[in-house]
Amino acid sequence: MKRGLLPLALLTILIVALGAYAETRHSAFLSRTNLNALVLATMPLALVSLGQATALLVGGFDVSVAALMTMCVVTASFTLTPGMSTASLFGGALALVGVGLATGIFNATLIRVFRLPSIIATLGTLSVLEGASLLLRGYPTGAINPDVISALTADVGFLPLAFIALVVLAVAADIWLYRTRSGLALRAVGLDATSSRRLGMATSRTVILAFVACSLMAAVAGFYLGAEVQIGSPIIGNQALESIAAAVLGGASLAGGKGSYVGTLLAAFFLTEIDNVLPLFQQPTEYADMTIGGLILLALVVYQAPELIGRARSARLDRARIAGPSDHDPDRVDGLVPDRP
Repeated sequence: MKRGLLPLALLTILIVALGAYAETRHSAFLSRTNLNALVLATMPLALVSLGQATALLVGGFDVSVAALMTMCVVTASFTLTPGMSTASLFGGALALVGVGLATGIFNATLIRVFRLPSIIATLGTLSVLEGASLLLRGYPTGAINPDVISALTADVGFLPLAFIALVVLAVAADIWLYRTRSGLALRAVGLDATSSRRLGMATSRTVILAFVACSLMAAVAGFYLGAEVQIGSPIIGNQALESIAAAVLGGASLAGGKGSYVGTLLAAFFLTEIDNVLPLFQQPTEYADMTIGGLILLALVVYQAPELIGRARSARLDRARIAGPSDHDPDRVDGLVPDRP
């Protein structure tokens, strides 16, 4: 089995196994109501995780996505209010997209222009967005238009139409990532930005677009978080670490240059499934956090460690070549002795 297919296979097995176990313990799991609730609950995490996977592909992190989702929910409580006309609702929706676009450009500027590490830059953005959300809504208030919620949650059977579109998007994104020149450029920047730049690739533009795309996906996720809570709450949104977890479980490399959008979608569904089955077993929700943490460590060991170790070994060999022979042995390079004839 190719290493790229390993996360997909493992996640599929885990999803089916957990679902089968839940159904044997509680028949409500496979009910239409519960399955619909499960898929709808997956939407915010899945959307933001797809964006996070894009940031990871260029070797970065965006920890501001959860605060951005909260900011979008708060914004929706002002721009998507009950009783608004269709034209006004369209403008209100564009406002949420504008918040995501502005945040993405701001993050990208901090990272590429001011050369801040992505985790530091987005931590600063997180604080700004959290403060702005609390300034606009000091407490949960401001209903979101029910017609917008109905449109977002429209379904066929138990499957929301938006989830079907998301599956198509993830498949198309994977095809683009591994079958097109622009997808190759995105992965190349994550693998080795210096070599990519020397080969004439627009590395700065690629990184900027990746972080803008990440923020835009978080803004779209904000629509579905708003549909879930239906009110302008400034104290929701905890998907930052979960989005990184979903991307890593789905096959993204912490070193950049590797990932799968389909794998990320499966991982987001699996993490949401864990949250869904715990109440059926009458177990504390804290178990979900513990399980997610354990799964991240397992993913690192199973299909991240070999690559990270390989990169560390290559970097050590590169430093050895630059350092040259040591004073003790003219043929020894940083502890490595070449074969003698």
